[in-house]
Amino acid sequence: MSQFDDREKAAENKFSHDKELEFKATARRNKLLGQWAAKLMGMEGEAIDAYAKQVVESDFEEAGEEDVYRKIAGDFETAEVEQSEHQIRREMEDLMSKAIEQIKSEV
Repeated sequence: MSQFDDREKAAENKFSHDKELEFKATARRNKLLGQWAAKLMGMEGEAIDAYAKQVVESDFEEAGEEDVYRKIAGDFETAEVEQSEHQIRREMEDLMSKAIEQIKSEV
């Protein structure tokens, strides 16, 4: 029975580890996305970091990434930055890949 318990514990640990990595990668992606968007809106210096923090925080409004997309798209519209939905979502995907690579290299 202990072999079964060991396998179950290992599976639980892997699941927990994977979820932690996913959370960290998503937060990193959102920070990178915020920095990208801030630069497109003409922000500089500390304003870039402050905006990136707002983007990270926007992800806590609801499950999934739609809240982040709406934040970026809405701010682009207000700032009159021309980026299509496809361009924003593509950047989100690309930055998620980059964030995952960064997180894995830190482990």
